[in-house]
Amino acid sequence: MGIGSFLTGASSCDLPAHAWYFWIPRSSTKYINMGRMHSAGKGMSKSARPYKRTPPSWLKVTSEDVEDHVCKFAKKGLTPSQIGVILRDSHGIAQVKSVTGSKVLRILKKNGLAPELPEDLYMLIKKAVAVRKHLDRNRQDKDSKFRLILIESRIHRLARYYRMNRKLSPNWKYESATASTLVA
Repeated sequence: MGIGSFLTGASSCDLPAHAWYFWIPRSSTKYINMGRMHSAGKGMSKSARPYKRTPPSWLKVTSEDVEDHVCKFAKKGLTPSQIGVILRDSHGIAQVKSVTGSKVLRILKKNGLAPELPEDLYMLIKKAVAVRKHLDRNRQDKDSKFRLILIESRIHRLARYYRMNRKLSPNWKYESATASTLVA
């Protein structure tokens, strides 16, 4: 008798032992979550995106206006996620893609305003630079030293992913000595 029969309550197991997860009732799956990379958390928080993919009827903004706003904010130096937050909170545009048909980063690439580093990698490098600056002032802070190792391992993992998908050049490498120039 395999684990599949134990969980499903069946007397004879027709399922392979590794397929037990797919036969658990949906109400029970809330207890099985993938954990975080460098913490013990198994949080479920996520954004609730609207079901309708069309812009709301009360929104009277054209696609060109939204693209102009996106380009204007990018020229001010805002990141794509900051642009999306401003458009959502100040201009009432919940999803840029529903209005324009393309996402914020695609609009920026089309207009030649896309950042040279992907945003998530840039933020990790910025965090690593801040922790390293803190460690220069506080050499005995062992916890920050450990956290810096975790941050830099995430940077290396993400950089490997972006090199494989050709979003970074194949010879791009993170070096802590030159990292402050990347985020300056």
